[in-house]
Amino acid sequence: MENQETKFGFTEFAETWNGRLAMLGFVIGLATEYLTGQGILSQIGIM
Repeated sequence: MENQETKFGFTEFAETWNGRLAMLGFVIGLATEYLTGQGILSQIGIM
C-alpha cells in the first residue's frame, strides 16, 4: 500500500496541471482584456 502514488499535495502531477491551468487563465484574461478594451479589475468593478 505504501508504494501507491498519491495524486494530492505537491506532486509533479498536481504542479503540472496547476501550471497548465494558470497559463490558460492568463491567456483567457489577456484575450478578454483585448476584446473588451477594459482591464480585469474594471470588468469586475474594482476600478
